[in-house]
Amino acid sequence: MPELPEVEVTRRGIAHLVGRRITAVSVREPRLRWPVPATVGALAGTTVRGISRRGKYLLIDCGSGHLILHLGMSGSLRFVVPGTAPQKHDHVDLVFAENVLRLRDPRRFGALLWTDAAPESHPLLAHLGVEPLSRDFDARRLHALARGRRTAIKQLLMDGRSVVGVGNIYASEALFLARIRPRTAAYRLSFEQCARLVDAIKRTLRSAIRAGGSSLRDFVGSDGELGSFQTRYHVYDRTELPCRRCRAPIRRIVQGQRASFYCPGCQK
Repeated sequence: MPELPEVEVTRRGIAHLVGRRITAVSVREPRLRWPVPATVGALAGTTVRGISRRGKYLLIDCGSGHLILHLGMSGSLRFVVPGTAPQKHDHVDLVFAENVLRLRDPRRFGALLWTDAAPESHPLLAHLGVEPLSRDFDARRLHALARGRRTAIKQLLMDGRSVVGVGNIYASEALFLARIRPRTAAYRLSFEQCARLVDAIKRTLRSAIRAGGSSLRDFVGSDGELGSFQTRYHVYDRTELPCRRCRAPIRRIVQGQRASFYCPGCQK
């Protein structure tokens, strides 16, 4: 599933659309995770005023409201030349004079919604936690979030009501850099450990963004290029392979029905 770095890579790849006019909209398959509202099909003639990100959601400001887009498990946005025939899983086109922004989603777990209210008040966004790359996310904030919480720190990081967008891959990688095991109860973290973990999360996410994200299955950027961060993983999906630092075999556990990976030598 695309996580924060992949969504941010996508946002940056389509940022040049700000100020450009949507000349047509084609909704070939409205049955995504939720039905694509008819309002989306009526956006021809509007101008894109801004493109931002909240967690794993892209927000496209069209003046009279915002498109709220989630890539789901297999979605991607790609630019194609006008007149390019759609393939089976190409569900929505936003057409501009120079090119077409095409939403492809083989599993149809993504979403394309519309709101004419402030997007932060939308039910999907209203309860989201702190942005991990923001100044608001610091050691004090994480320490406060962890205080009294008996849940494992890995699961706290993946709880979007606490911190948004980190996801399974990057939580595993950040915990490795911070030298903290994923099963450690959140309340046991010291302030110093929280400071290390915040720094590790920010470094991991920024490094992933610079690498174009992770392309494990379906993700590509808006230019069709694959991300390369998967070649740099320390622990994720490296079960029994030697740790790149201490050579101990990487271990795999299951937390909340999701796989977690860690090094028993580096993460105490």
